[in-house]
Amino acid sequence: MNNFQFYAPTDFVFGRDTQDRVADLVTRYGGHKVLLVYGGESAEKSGLIKRVTGKLAEKNIEWSVLKGIRPNPTDDRVYEGIAIVKRDDIDFILAVGGGSVIDTAKAIALGALYGGDFWDFYCGKAKPEAALPVGVVLTIPAAGSEGSPNSVITKIDGLHKLSYRSLLTRPKFAIMNPELTMTLPWFQTACGVVDMLCHIFERYFSNTPAQLVNAYSEAIMRDVMDQALTLRVRPDDYEARADVMWAGTLAHNGLCGVGKEEDWATHRMEHEVSAIYNVAHGAGLACIAPAWMTFVAKRNPDMVWKFAINVMSVNPAGKDTNRIIAEGIKALKDFYHDLGLTTSLTELIGKEPDIDALVKSLEGNMGKTLGAYVPLSMEDCREIYRLAL
Repeated sequence: MNNFQFYAPTDFVFGRDTQDRVADLVTRYGGHKVLLVYGGESAEKSGLIKRVTGKLAEKNIEWSVLKGIRPNPTDDRVYEGIAIVKRDDIDFILAVGGGSVIDTAKAIALGALYGGDFWDFYCGKAKPEAALPVGVVLTIPAAGSEGSPNSVITKIDGLHKLSYRSLLTRPKFAIMNPELTMTLPWFQTACGVVDMLCHIFERYFSNTPAQLVNAYSEAIMRDVMDQALTLRVRPDDYEARADVMWAGTLAHNGLCGVGKEEDWATHRMEHEVSAIYNVAHGAGLACIAPAWMTFVAKRNPDMVWKFAINVMSVNPAGKDTNRIIAEGIKALKDFYHDLGLTTSLTELIGKEPDIDALVKSLEGNMGKTLGAYVPLSMEDCREIYRLAL
């Protein structure tokens, strides 16, 4: 295990009716005038927004609204939010939603206190010195953004989808009530499960020896898969919802990567797919991850072999390494199919994707090489896209 520093100061408030504590938490972390950021109709129709604003009103907390945030959040809404913050003298950003809403809130928090263009942080031109505090009421367990310093935004001009990590934007608090996820469409739940699994993949598939970290990472993956299949038939199962919601946080708060060199090739390759074709991030990962495993196993089979046995429950008796790996990847694909997702990019997009365009954009955003478990050239990435077709 490598040297590491693990700092995760988010105040997690988990369980039934915890959204009623929102105003107390905003006040505790210095909020007086709030920018309320959320998606739209579902949060309003469920009554959640009314419940949240009612609690803010009880504490005489003023709020402004930025709503209509969509999946694969874009820079135009960030600019809009920054303008509202400056116009209304906002001092706290409250995200009610999932990863796209939270990531938008984080980008606004960074840009509001910066004299230049917030995109400077995402493209590497500048580093932030300050950010407004961010709080979260989580409604979609998937991205883990409620407990991480990471965010992902797409710049409409050029369709550049880039991630940025700043400890300044790790949420001050995250309210997590599993009951709020019970009315989610199944597709969103399924995509969320894939995303959180892939967050662990990016850390699990590593050349760094870390037996303890690997062991609890495997346990989280097995539980997520088991509980996801439970939710497929019993969507109102509170305990299964609770496990999946908390697993999404553990998958991306850094715990599964402490002391390890991380990879992130799968996510970065998928970002090009969802930026260009506007598909759900989790749905794209379901296509890219098995293709990536298939490719890298030929050069570095060690962790793919362990994943097949320890997570996908492949019986190794009488089988060579290649067969074990093949059965493990097939079992992963079968699991994605059981969730109702495709593992074919062609089927997902509705046509064969332009691999040349994907690789060109990937190289423009990431450079000539990608990943750490197996360093990939752009030609390697081209082959992985082809395997995902």
